[in-house]
Amino acid sequence: MRKLGWLAALAVTAGCVSTDDQRLHDYNDDGVRLFQRGAYADARDEFQAALGVKPGDPNLLYNLGQCQDRVGDNDKAEQTYHACLQQSPNHPEALTALTALLVRQQRRADADQLVQDWLRREPKSAAAYAESAWLCGQDKDYPKALAACQRAYELDPHDTHALNELGRLYEAMNRPDRALAAYERSMEYDPKQSDIGLCVSRLKAQGAGPPRPD
Repeated sequence: MRKLGWLAALAVTAGCVSTDDQRLHDYNDDGVRLFQRGAYADARDEFQAALGVKPGDPNLLYNLGQCQDRVGDNDKAEQTYHACLQQSPNHPEALTALTALLVRQQRRADADQLVQDWLRREPKSAAAYAESAWLCGQDKDYPKALAACQRAYELDPHDTHALNELGRLYEAMNRPDRALAAYERSMEYDPKQSDIGLCVSRLKAQGAGPPRPD
């Protein structure tokens, strides 16, 4: 099963902090901590409380959807991701999570349509091309998946979603050296990715080194 993404960051307003702002950030911070500990149901309650302070916030909706996804409440997770996308139609984390959810539910046509619509709206989005690459990888169409990843990299060489997908593709193609290089570049741009850090450690333990010439 594809791993769910990181929780989205909640914007902090500079200057004086109101009581509602403080409550909002307390709920969100507690939710993030609980999520990181695996207490997804408790984290869900904190994000729901935060939405009571700031209804319709797309990042809070995405975070809530992640909790619902983790506890297996697929219907509510889908509804929440759609609510997020109503507020922020190109929210990359929500689009990625919803695509994975649709694939798990064997609704591949809906997943394909979601990503194609994303690409039409944002033809220069590296994240959208990376998601297209993931779908191609599900079909083991590795040449097409690599081409989509290459396009994502051309658009934004710092996009960790694209680099991580490239790493997964190279692993599937039995190229651990190239997978390791992609994961390590991703970690340079975002060192907090614990799951990708584990991939790096695993590949190194298996003897992967610098990419070999083709």
